[in-house]
Amino acid sequence: MQDAVPLSQIVRGTRVDAGRKKVVAVVVVLVVITAGAVAYLLTHEHAGRSEASNALSVISPEVQNFVVNVTTTGTVRLKTGAEVRVGAQVSGIVRKLNVTVGSRIQQGDVIAEIDSRPIEAQINQARTQVEMDQVALGKAQRDLSRGQQLLSAGLVPRQQTEDLDWQYKSAQARLANSQSNLAAAELTLSYAVIKAPISGIVSSVSTQEGETVAASFAAPTFVTIVQDNALELVAMVDETDIANVRPGDPVTFTVEAYASREFSGMVERIDPTATIVSGVVNYQVVIEIRKGLRFLKPDMTANISIQTAKRQALVLPSVAVHRDGDRSFVYLLRDRKQEKQNVSVGARDASVTEIVRGLKPGDRVVTENSQNSKKRDKP
Repeated sequence: MQDAVPLSQIVRGTRVDAGRKKVVAVVVVLVVITAGAVAYLLTHEHAGRSEASNALSVISPEVQNFVVNVTTTGTVRLKTGAEVRVGAQVSGIVRKLNVTVGSRIQQGDVIAEIDSRPIEAQINQARTQVEMDQVALGKAQRDLSRGQQLLSAGLVPRQQTEDLDWQYKSAQARLANSQSNLAAAELTLSYAVIKAPISGIVSSVSTQEGETVAASFAAPTFVTIVQDNALELVAMVDETDIANVRPGDPVTFTVEAYASREFSGMVERIDPTATIVSGVVNYQVVIEIRKGLRFLKPDMTANISIQTAKRQALVLPSVAVHRDGDRSFVYLLRDRKQEKQNVSVGARDASVTEIVRGLKPGDRVVTENSQNSKKRDKP
C-alpha cells in the first residue's frame, strides 16, 4: 500500500500548477494583441495605397502668351553669287600665281599674271599703224584743200575734187579703225593681270605657275573664291505647316557642330513651287542668318524652329488632352465625379496645347489618375 502524501506537499504542487497556467494565459493574450495590431496596420496600409491609387491630379487651363512654332530641318548653303570662279580671258603662260587654297584676298587683289609680251607686241604694232594712218590722213586733208582751191579757180574738174574728198574720208576711217585696234590690244593687256572680283577665301586653285592656258573657246578657271559670310539657311517645310509661315518670321536653329549654341535668323522668302521628297510635299523656305555667321560652314545640317505666331491663348498641359479618332476631349472633375468634355484644340508645342473651345479658365481638368490612365489616346 502506497504511503500517504503530506498535505503541505500537495498544497505546494497545486500552487506551482496554477502559476504555470497563469504564465501561459498571459503569453496567449500577448500573441492575440500582437496579431491584431499587425492586421490593423496591414489593413490601413492597403487602404492608404488604394486611396493613393485613386488620388486625382487636377489642373485648370490658363491664359498665357502662347508661341506657335514650326519645327523642321534644313541645310546651311552659300548664297547665289557667293561663289565666283575666276578665269583668264587671254591665252598665254602663267607667269605668276599669288594665291593658294585658303588664302584670304580682298577685292582688286592680283591673283595671277599671264605673260604679256605677245600682247605688248600687238600694241606696238597697233600704235605704229595709228601713226601711219595719221600721216595718210594729213596728206589726204592737204590734197583735198588744194583741190578745192583749184576747183574755185576753175583749174580742175569737180570730179577730181570729189575723188580727193573720198580719199580724205577713207583716211579718216582707216585712222579710226587703227585706233580701235590699239584700244582693243590695250584692253587685252589688262586681262593679262587677273584680279579678284570679290573679297573672300580661295577654295580651289586649278593652275600653277608655268602652265599655258588657252582661252580660245572658254575662259579656264584659275581659282574659286567663296565670299565671306555669304551664307543662308534653307528649310524644308511640310505642306501642312507652310500656310502659317510668313516672310519676316523669327527663326532659331542649332547645328550638330555647336549643339549648345543657338543661332538666329529671319524668314526671307518662300519658294512658290513645291519639292517632293519621298512622296511628301515640302516647300523651300530661305532664311537669312543674323547671328553667329562666323561659326557656320556650307552644308551643315540644322534643326530649325520658325516662330509663326505669338498670342494670348487658353492653354492646357498636353498630357490632359486625349484623342479619340478626330475628336479631342478632356476629363472634368465636377462634384467629385469625372465627366468627359469634348474640346477643340489649336496649336501645340512640346508641353502645352491651345484650347480653342470647350473649356474656360477655372475648370478643373484631370491630368492623371488610375481610371483615365487606362484610357490613353487612341491611334
